[in-house]
Amino acid sequence: MELPGFAVAVGMFVCLYAFVAGYPNGKVREACTSMVPCHGSSPQLSPEHAITVNGTEFKPGDNIEVHLSGPDFEGFFIQARDAEHLDRPAVGSFVLADRRRSQLLTCGRTKNSAVSHTSKAKKKDIRVYWIAPGDAPKHVQFLATVVKKYRIFWVKIPGPIISQPDVLSPSPPLHATSEAMSTSHPVSYISKPFSASGCGILKFCIRNPTNCDPGSASCFFLSFQQEESSVFIEMSGPSEGYLAFAFSHDQWMGGDDAYLCVNEDHRVHVSTAHLKERSHPLLDSENALEDVSWRLADGVLQCSFRRSIRLPAYKGRFNLDTSYYIFLADGEASEGGLIYKHRRQPLVTNGLYNITGLPQDIGGSRAPRLIKAHGALMFVAWITTVSIGVIVARFFKPVWSHSFLLGKELWFQVHRMLMLTTVMLTSISFVLPFVYRGGWSQQAGFHPYLGCAVMALTIFQPLMAGFRPSRHAPRRQLFNWFHWSTGTTARILAVVTMFLGMDLPALDLPDPWDTYAMIGFVAWHVGTDVLLEIHSYCLVHKVEVIEDDRVQILQSLTSAEAEGRLFKQIVLTIYVCGNIVFLVAFLIAINQV
Repeated sequence: MELPGFAVAVGMFVCLYAFVAGYPNGKVREACTSMVPCHGSSPQLSPEHAITVNGTEFKPGDNIEVHLSGPDFEGFFIQARDAEHLDRPAVGSFVLADRRRSQLLTCGRTKNSAVSHTSKAKKKDIRVYWIAPGDAPKHVQFLATVVKKYRIFWVKIPGPIISQPDVLSPSPPLHATSEAMSTSHPVSYISKPFSASGCGILKFCIRNPTNCDPGSASCFFLSFQQEESSVFIEMSGPSEGYLAFAFSHDQWMGGDDAYLCVNEDHRVHVSTAHLKERSHPLLDSENALEDVSWRLADGVLQCSFRRSIRLPAYKGRFNLDTSYYIFLADGEASEGGLIYKHRRQPLVTNGLYNITGLPQDIGGSRAPRLIKAHGALMFVAWITTVSIGVIVARFFKPVWSHSFLLGKELWFQVHRMLMLTTVMLTSISFVLPFVYRGGWSQQAGFHPYLGCAVMALTIFQPLMAGFRPSRHAPRRQLFNWFHWSTGTTARILAVVTMFLGMDLPALDLPDPWDTYAMIGFVAWHVGTDVLLEIHSYCLVHKVEVIEDDRVQILQSLTSAEAEGRLFKQIVLTIYVCGNIVFLVAFLIAINQV
């Protein structure tokens, strides 16, 4: 099949903006549409490589083995498209057979809809598995771009056409390989995504995000529906490795009744297991589950099964007519079905629930309440109270020097109140993780160490302030320097600690939003500080200087600063409002995890 001239032109145009060395690491998303490598030359016309598949028909949820082979080649790019409309985006998703030589890419809105190389090491063949989506077209054709050397490559090599059952061949017929293809074996599959209808009425449901649609690619869904003496269970979520849920007597892993749906070589294996503390789950040799079915499509893993409410003959299986905390986790799995530790905190219900009792439609949280409170209090302390307190002490002494509150200058009372509030909030927040963990956490990296340093400086600062010398004492300048340096160090360490804490599994705020928001806050604070410094500098240089006997008689600096009172108050108001916006954004994010 010859490449249309328009596609070549579009591909070459895209290449003008791509890196001249090509894509040795296989990150070729720029070529999703045209499939043309940006190598600065025209594609070859007669392909040397071929695509074969293990079936001629497919149904939604089926797995089709796709094999690309031929003389040695360095790079490749494989997609499946509507055979009658090859200019449309890729359809379906892929599962890898060899992660060392191939990787998944997302083209358009479909996750894992393309496969490419991981390096330019020579290879003779590549094997992947295509998962038919629920909305697949009637006919699907596989296409491949193959790079033999940098300037020798073929674009959109036509592969076989596979069709859904009882569908006539496309007209006019498209190219397909002449090699024999065996019929794929029937597989157990779920024909369509699960439905949330009946949640809270007929069945007990857990959804994350709350009230999400199980048919979407971002929804974690778990439902339990009692049917006489058994419970029918459905579980789905975005995962290429495994999904698992467990019943627990507490909110800690260990001694739990677990159920796993694991992607083993493009097939889903459903099994029961027992969780012993934070170790690898112990799979049961006997499976007490019935009516097992599954589906892999568009990056979403689904499985369903039935189990009896009581299983006295199976050790480790909990009775389902009792209340439990419910865990829902996802993670990666190897080609052989070996599961890896989940990278983020499991979803945990906020209380004990009986799934055979009154049907409910609930959510859950991936962050424990104590950890949420820890993060919220730290954000309040170090985004609002301490930042505003520093601005007030640094720039509002002349502005509020003649205003008094409880016998002290107003600026000093406001500064002291905000800083003592910071100490109180930080102290309370500091204790919460230790209460939750029951001790020191070995899995939080540098975050707890830096947190301890911040806590020490936070306590030391007011203690040092209690021994502040009088305004004209010889040691006052030394005190001022130590007071400033201790506070500045504490603020810098606090920001670094918050950066590290936002991505810990126990909280894990949305990434990269959390990083950008924190960078924005730092820029906001530094920008306000610089603006007020420039303003003060300009005021000083507006003062008239009168020289008399080498003595400079300056207009009172206090009076000069007072001239900028309105400007500073406006800046402070805007700054406080901005800090509140950042704080609210972080608190909303914490509440949603």
